[in-house]
Amino acid sequence: MTCRTAFDLPALSSRSQELASITSSPDFWTQDGHEDTLRELSGVNSRLESFRHISSEYDDLAAIEEILRETDDSELEAEFQSRASLLKEELERSGLLRLLNEPYDSSNAIMMIHAGSGGLDSQDWAGMLLRMYLRYCEREGFRTNVIEATADEGEGIKNATILVEGEYAYGFLKAERGVHRLVRISPFDSAHRRHTSFASVLVSPEFSDDVSIDIKDEDLKIDTFRASGAGGQYVNRTDSAVRITHIPTGIVVTCQNERSQHMNRATAMHVLKSRLYELALQERQEELSSVVGEKKESTWGSQIRSYVLHPYTLVKDHRTNFEKGNIQAVLDGDIDDFIMEYLKQKAKGNA
Repeated sequence: MTCRTAFDLPALSSRSQELASITSSPDFWTQDGHEDTLRELSGVNSRLESFRHISSEYDDLAAIEEILRETDDSELEAEFQSRASLLKEELERSGLLRLLNEPYDSSNAIMMIHAGSGGLDSQDWAGMLLRMYLRYCEREGFRTNVIEATADEGEGIKNATILVEGEYAYGFLKAERGVHRLVRISPFDSAHRRHTSFASVLVSPEFSDDVSIDIKDEDLKIDTFRASGAGGQYVNRTDSAVRITHIPTGIVVTCQNERSQHMNRATAMHVLKSRLYELALQERQEELSSVVGEKKESTWGSQIRSYVLHPYTLVKDHRTNFEKGNIQAVLDGDIDDFIMEYLKQKAKGNA
C-alpha cells in the first residue's frame, strides 16, 4: 500500500509560519491587502490539516492491512475497503487543490447564468443550470446566495447571479465558464420536436473591499423596482430591488435578494466592483487571462459542454472530451469529474 499526497509538507509548514508571523505584526490590520494574506493563511492551514488527516488515515489503513494478512475477518475487510475508497477520493481532491495555485483560485466566486438563443427552452435550460450549480455547491459545502434571478413569462430564468462562498470556490467553478448546450425533446413544442438550447456561464472571483476600483457616481444609472417573476422561487420578494448600470462599460448588475434597498445597493455595488476589476485585468492582457476566461456567444458551435437527452443520453465536455452517460446525476450536481478533467488539462496547458 502506497500513499502519495499533493502537498509539500515542509514548504507548507514554512509558509504557514511565515504568514502567521506577518499577521501578528501590530500594524498588520492597517496594511493594504491584509484580507488576501488572511485568505492565503486559511488556505495553507487547510492544506496542512488535510495532509495530517490523510497521513493519519493512511497509517490506520496500513495497520489494518497488516492484521488482514494474518487473519480472515470479513467485517474488518469491509471496513478497510470502505475507508480506502474514501481515502482515494480525498487524495484525488488534494490533487485538485494542488492544481489550484493561480491568483484568486482560493477566492469566493460570483457566477452569472444567462439564457441564450432558444426562447422558453433556453430560459428553462438556464433554470436547470442554476439548480445544477446550487446542488453542486451544496454537495461541496459551499454557501450560496442567489443575488438575482429574473424571468419573463413561462419557465426558467433569463439570467441569475450567484455569490458562492467557500474555500477555492472560484478555483473549482472557473471550469464551468463558457456556453452550455442542451439537446432534448422540447416540453414547449406541441409537435414534440427536438430542440437545441444554449445558456452561458460567467465566473469571476469575488474581490475584497480593499481592492481599489474607481467608480464615479456620474457613471452609474441606478433603478429600483419590485422583485417579481419566476426568480421569486429563489429570492425574497421585496419592494427595494436595485439595478445598477455602469454606463461606460454597459455592465448591468441587479440585486433583489436583500431585505432593504440599502443592502441590495451595497451587494450590487460589490458585484459591479468585481466585474469592473475583471474587465480591467482583461484590458491589460492581449489574450484573455485564466482569471477572466473567454466569453463566447451563446449559439451553435461555441459550447464548452453538451448535454444530450434525446435521442440518447450523454454529457460531453468538448475541451477535454470527457463524457458521462448518467445525465440526471450531472444535472443533480455531480460535475466533479468534469471539473477535475478540465483542471488537469489546463495544468498541462491544453485548456
